[in-house]
Amino acid sequence: MGHRTPLAATLAANSISTAGTSLTLIGVPWFVLETTGSAGRAGLVAFCATLPIVVAALIGGPFIDRIGRRRVAVASDAVCASAIAAIPLLHFAGVLDFWMLCVLMAVNGFAHTPGNTARYVLIPDLAAHAGTTIARAASLFDAVSRGARMVGAAVAGILIAFVGAETALLVDAATFAVSALLIAAGVRGIPAAEPRKAEAPVSLRAYGTELREGYAHLLDNRLLLAIVVMVMFMNGTDQGWYAVLLPVHAEAELGGATAIGLLTAMFGAGGLVGALLYGAVGHRFSRRAVFTVCVILCGAPRFLVAAVTGTTPPLAVTMLLGGIAGGVLNPILTTVIYERVPDRLRSRVSGALTAGCEFAMPLGGLAAGLLVEGAGATGALLAMGGVYFLATLSPLVFPSWRTLDDGPVAEDAHGPGVEEREGPEGPDTEGREGPGARERERPDAEGGRLGKSSVPPAGTRVSSPAPSRPSPGP
Repeated sequence: MGHRTPLAATLAANSISTAGTSLTLIGVPWFVLETTGSAGRAGLVAFCATLPIVVAALIGGPFIDRIGRRRVAVASDAVCASAIAAIPLLHFAGVLDFWMLCVLMAVNGFAHTPGNTARYVLIPDLAAHAGTTIARAASLFDAVSRGARMVGAAVAGILIAFVGAETALLVDAATFAVSALLIAAGVRGIPAAEPRKAEAPVSLRAYGTELREGYAHLLDNRLLLAIVVMVMFMNGTDQGWYAVLLPVHAEAELGGATAIGLLTAMFGAGGLVGALLYGAVGHRFSRRAVFTVCVILCGAPRFLVAAVTGTTPPLAVTMLLGGIAGGVLNPILTTVIYERVPDRLRSRVSGALTAGCEFAMPLGGLAAGLLVEGAGATGALLAMGGVYFLATLSPLVFPSWRTLDDGPVAEDAHGPGVEEREGPEGPDTEGREGPGARERERPDAEGGRLGKSSVPPAGTRVSSPAPSRPSPGP
């Protein structure tokens, strides 16, 4: 049981943190609408909250390795607890200006991203330490996150309705503190969680080299690149949905914050069911076939239903079914990414993946606010739903998605070298030299098993994923 403690502590910390995320996800937009009455300002706050997430992801990978994943996770949660707690405390004191809210949300986004990445990239090592498979740990990681999101959303709706958004934010700050304590106490004795000795002295040049290695690995893998582009558009429109469109629709048509909590909880409940189903039986089916169907069903329908109906039940059913489909996606993407990124590059590539997957999130919230004020809520819902639908057609259009069912990639035992792709005609000689090059192994009849490589968006929560504390995925 002692070997399972670090994995259990990380899962518990992530679930508590994710439950708190739901409080912020619902509480901050509602707080802005209550205090300003402006969808545009709600979109601006969302922009300020998510732009630093992208910046932190762009530059944070090598930093996580040098400081240590455990230390980064703990420090990140401590800073976020302070930033979120400051919002209601300043409001109660009567000194909270709008620009202060924007700054505090920016600090929260910038500080949380490294910690979120640090927990995420530890999962393969914690799974090995606990004696379980990466696929099972990835499914469990996503399942507990979605379950926590479901509970957090329901609690958020109740708290906002009865005691106000300010109290909900104080509870969120407490979840950051609990998450920090769990990681500090529970994740000990894991070499991958500790600082890594730098291969070169600390300098801007060395840091830049390490940063480029992560991006080079991402750009060299067409499947990972296709995942990033698709999830980028999905996360952008999702941000518009949760930060602006759903609060505006709930205020005008559905009766208030309680409906937001119910709908978000329904999506989380569906996500939990989907993740557990995939963890139990998903390995029996083609990843690509399952992923293609589920990604089309997970998001776009809710925009359409919200645009054509003004009642809660139809949208609740749509959110539940969309959540089930969405719950299947992250375990697939997480497993694929773990399989294709060697351990020594995991933090750097994960940072690059997070940055790419969340690149459109700042614009998503801002665009949604502007669309509501310019074209009305219905026009904004249809426009952003159309973008979401077109993005999810990617697996049907681009050939790189055909490799989704390929087996794992083993890290070259000799370090950087020539990449060899094993195919029906033998090795492909078109590999290229460079950092992080690897050798692809043919999968066995059951899809192959990981060798000594491991591999993480968005996250996207690929997460990210989700925000805000994004997951690397939808």
